[in-house]
Amino acid sequence: MTLIKSISGIRGTIGGKFGDNLTPIEAVNFGCAYGQWILNRNPNKKPTVVIGRDARISGQMIQNFVQNSLISLGINVIDLDLSTTPTVELMVKEYNADGGIIITASHNPTEWNALKLLDENGEFLNSVEGKKIIDISESKKFIFSNVHELGKIYKSNDSMKKHIECVLNLNLVDVEKIKSKKIKVVVDAVNSTGGLIVPDFLEELNIEVIKLYCEPNGDFPHNPEPLKKNLTELSKKVIECNADLGIAVDPDVDRLVFVCEDGELFGEENTLVACADYVLSKTPGSTVSNLSSSRALNDITKKHNQVHYYSAVGEVNVVDKMKKCKAVIGGEGNGGVIYPKSHYGRDSIVGIGLFLSLYVERGLIASKLLETYPKYFMVKEKINLSPSLDVDNILGQIAEKYKNENIDLVDGVRIDFKDSWVQLRKSNTEPIIRIYSEAKSNDKASELIKEIEILIKNIIS
Repeated sequence: MTLIKSISGIRGTIGGKFGDNLTPIEAVNFGCAYGQWILNRNPNKKPTVVIGRDARISGQMIQNFVQNSLISLGINVIDLDLSTTPTVELMVKEYNADGGIIITASHNPTEWNALKLLDENGEFLNSVEGKKIIDISESKKFIFSNVHELGKIYKSNDSMKKHIECVLNLNLVDVEKIKSKKIKVVVDAVNSTGGLIVPDFLEELNIEVIKLYCEPNGDFPHNPEPLKKNLTELSKKVIECNADLGIAVDPDVDRLVFVCEDGELFGEENTLVACADYVLSKTPGSTVSNLSSSRALNDITKKHNQVHYYSAVGEVNVVDKMKKCKAVIGGEGNGGVIYPKSHYGRDSIVGIGLFLSLYVERGLIASKLLETYPKYFMVKEKINLSPSLDVDNILGQIAEKYKNENIDLVDGVRIDFKDSWVQLRKSNTEPIIRIYSEAKSNDKASELIKEIEILIKNIIS
């Protein structure tokens, strides 16, 4: 069982021993640490924090511990109950709150849960602020409120409705044109909160919805990460129902993937590519993705005569780069779309709205639309190392080996060739090197991985 503390929050498995898992004691401790951080930033007011959760079985329990920790510090809480990560992000701004917490372990299996932490902008914390919360959690220097100044919990029951309205009001979401088409969609929401918000959003667009695993009971029927190997039932259902599209989201609805009418995946890497293609056709500007994302976004951005930028892996890094570059759209190749006209956070509802607008504008079935985009193949592997090895030295030697190629050292080592690339990143929690490659064929991508693996073995032997 596992407990992981990082600058983005705390996550772990439920049950087991204190210190080894996400127990009630750890939930309270980290809830208090975040609350004290909020108080330190707002010394002259009674702060407010927005909290929502996905449908995990442990969600209500963890939320209760965290909420009561906050009110014990004199902080008011706006309880969204069942919600999504992008909904909480939007509601922090809607309620002019001082922060937000999402109780979710994202794409992790049902035995996991976590606290995702937001600042007053509804955005994830940077490394400096995240480190402050970890330090507070370890020092336990909490200042609790007296009985007359305890915080209060306020219920909000319409946050997902407000989220839907925000997306429907975006200028680039062509509501009337989508409504005019007779579209049929199968939705796999892995029995979490996407089963509430995605069908409701689609029905607002006059779309026929066929629900697959849309009961928000937290009983995940398959691995919740929206990858091809986990979406076989959705693919079959799309064909069986003669649907136009399939849509899959992860438990907290910040990752999105589409399935074509023939049951083949449109691909999570292509979610951002398609949405960016549509946005760039209407509003020229730069784009951003992390260094582990497909080169296809770079290709599409160049097609529109605009500039693409890469960031380090991690949503907070993508957002920071987007702000610096004034990007019109960005995100991550895991199906995460960030559209600043809405907010600086991965948002599947925004992604669905933009994609459907593209879909009805182009007038192509999904499989034909997919054919209009660059075709790449990505391979991901990892190498286990001895804890005594100097991983930075290994990465440095590899960078030296390929110094005549286009090298990026922002996040590990990324080597760009003419029609392919390979990236090496060290893990912050395990003695491993992750290797990602992408090429025009699966064989070429696999060859790149093997080439790097041999090089690493020669370095450490």
